[in-house]
Amino acid sequence: MAGVPSPSGSRPRHSINNSFSFGPQNLVDSLAEANTSGASNARRSYLDPSRSILHTSPLRSSPRLSRRAKTTANRHPLANDTTDVFQDDADDEGEDDDGVHGWTIVDRMRLWRHDALMQHLYDSAAFWGDKIVSWTNDPNDAFWLAQTYFLKHEYSRAERLLTRPFPTTPPRTGPLAAATNSTFQPPFAPAANSKGKAREMPPPLTGEVTDEIAPGVQRLPVGPGEMIDVAIQYRDGVSRLVDMSVACRYLGAQCQMRQGKWNDALEMLGESNPFRNSGRGGPGVPNVDGGIKIEASMCHLRGLLMLKLNRGDQAKACFVEALALDVKCYEAFEQLVDGEMMTPEEEWQFVQGLAYREQTPADAEFVRLMYLSRLRKYKHTEDHALVRRRLVDEYGLGDNPDVLYSFADALYTQLRWADCFAVTSRILGLVSIHKATIPLHVACMYHMKHLHSKLFLFAHDLVEKEPESATSWFAVGMWYMCVEKYPEARTYFSKTSLMDPRFAPAWIAFAHAFSMEGEHDHAVTAYSTCARLYTGSHLPLMYVGMEHMILSNLKLAAEALFAAQHMCDSDPLLFNERGVMAFMNEDYETAAKLFANALELANVVQTSQLAWIPTYINLGTALRRIGRLDQAKAAYQRVLEMDYRNVAALSFMGVTHHLLGNVEAAIVKYHEALSVDPINGYVLELLDLALESSADMGPFGTKGGPPGGEENWERKMREHRDKGKQVVRNGSDLTGEDEMMTL
Repeated sequence: MAGVPSPSGSRPRHSINNSFSFGPQNLVDSLAEANTSGASNARRSYLDPSRSILHTSPLRSSPRLSRRAKTTANRHPLANDTTDVFQDDADDEGEDDDGVHGWTIVDRMRLWRHDALMQHLYDSAAFWGDKIVSWTNDPNDAFWLAQTYFLKHEYSRAERLLTRPFPTTPPRTGPLAAATNSTFQPPFAPAANSKGKAREMPPPLTGEVTDEIAPGVQRLPVGPGEMIDVAIQYRDGVSRLVDMSVACRYLGAQCQMRQGKWNDALEMLGESNPFRNSGRGGPGVPNVDGGIKIEASMCHLRGLLMLKLNRGDQAKACFVEALALDVKCYEAFEQLVDGEMMTPEEEWQFVQGLAYREQTPADAEFVRLMYLSRLRKYKHTEDHALVRRRLVDEYGLGDNPDVLYSFADALYTQLRWADCFAVTSRILGLVSIHKATIPLHVACMYHMKHLHSKLFLFAHDLVEKEPESATSWFAVGMWYMCVEKYPEARTYFSKTSLMDPRFAPAWIAFAHAFSMEGEHDHAVTAYSTCARLYTGSHLPLMYVGMEHMILSNLKLAAEALFAAQHMCDSDPLLFNERGVMAFMNEDYETAAKLFANALELANVVQTSQLAWIPTYINLGTALRRIGRLDQAKAAYQRVLEMDYRNVAALSFMGVTHHLLGNVEAAIVKYHEALSVDPINGYVLELLDLALESSADMGPFGTKGGPPGGEENWERKMREHRDKGKQVVRNGSDLTGEDEMMTL
């Protein structure tokens, strides 16, 4: 029935006859009609997607009520309908400055409603707000009543209010009836030229015709066929709030999404932005009232619905459009960045290219810096450091949790666990709960073994404070990882993912639990799921490659690692894994280059050097395989400078000495390695080989006996003994100690 044309082209917009569909096309058509017909500002304003929902001046009243004089000091500002989603910028121009509007019962009720909302007394706000709507039939009052229901989590009730037939003129009875002097016609009377069933409908109630329950009250039809009945009975004067205002339509879609009615909510908003080509908006058009464009909010909500429906590419496009329309829509930015929908380079280019100066001329640079500080830190390291410095020096945000989080994220990327933990501890000391910081804080405690007991206490504290938060149960799962109880850890990671399906650390940790337990096939499946969910992150693909290497699926491993390299070419860990891949393929020259590149990218500093010990060992081993023994020895020596008890470095240093012909030094290194790990079978075998080589070489360390042959050796030894005897005979005055030294 939505496609059936109206029988009368002259029907006003506020008529339910326009369409029985919940799609947004009727709003778009109304906006186009208002733009081309020179309609009043009042009509255009509540259809304009470039507006926001703001607390406007108390001078602005509903376009359906008579204008009132400006508020003076003896009138409480909350008594006015201060938030007018049907604003009219021209209202202020025609206000009368002379009189003072008196308090009415509706004014007092509005004051109670707003004050109850501010004090979180939602039942009070709903109770009094419901009476206001019955008295005024004002769409602004109805909108705020629906907002109150939404805040009470009564989403079905709010949706019903926004989508049921709603009268567009004040009622005949009630406190406001006298103010109109009964000059208006009841909105429910059939048209004079009505035909068919419309002419059969009973006339509107008058003073002579009474209602046993509520005399003089007109009632709209309700029930499954209410919209059809209203369309038949009333030519105009009745509409739906979602057809009268973009803000009401947005709120209605929010209610439907909260109820899990994702397809209905998407129909309410439209599959794509219906205002894209309306000529009233776009990235280069600033918000007309300084707030956040409701068009951007609708695009963000559309993106969330696309995620619910597993349409990730379309969700990404919606979030990109939302942020492009209004850079103040942080939720869209958060979905793009925290959801890792873009690669690091795509993020950087997109955020740099947003229309900050066109939309927020005064605050453009600050918004740009704040967004840049939240991007991933794999690339543009110096630029990120400059951004943080400017936020601290120019804007005084040195102790702001979000700026501190940016610093902690950079430290974590550099594997500086201790420094990162110090910063995250400061953040949580300031705000107690910071969603982005908690995963970093937990990961740092996991990496530092002496903090495992603290992680246990921290997880318990989180569960007590925020039992409904996904991060709380993620911390519990990480503690089970610390004690190597991997099945229990996976249980809590699964719970975390159910509570927040877009919480990336839980998905990665879930796959890690399989890998650390030796279930590499299951780990590949879990990492592949992560790669599908987070299309802009290279980490799941890198982990897939690592698992395939363990399973000796070298071809699949190479494909995964090259795909990860295509997404992020600046992660040193990825270069290390590619080096391992080349080593397994016996391409030692390439492996050595990749390990060297990894260390160069890592920019190893004092506090993170222990994290890069495996890469140094890998580099030394690759160099040893291609015969560059001196360079290999230098790489192993670098490891021993960082950790003198590293068994791998000690044993490989022994192998290098052995290959250089310095068997005695090799034996020393093997013994040092066995002093740390006495039952290491590989080192024991290497020691046996070194001892056999030493025995074959003799006391002079070379095979084939002493230099010059055995006969030459015996002759020199006889000459040495004869010379010693002669010294003794001629030196009878030597002391006993001197004799011992001579001999």
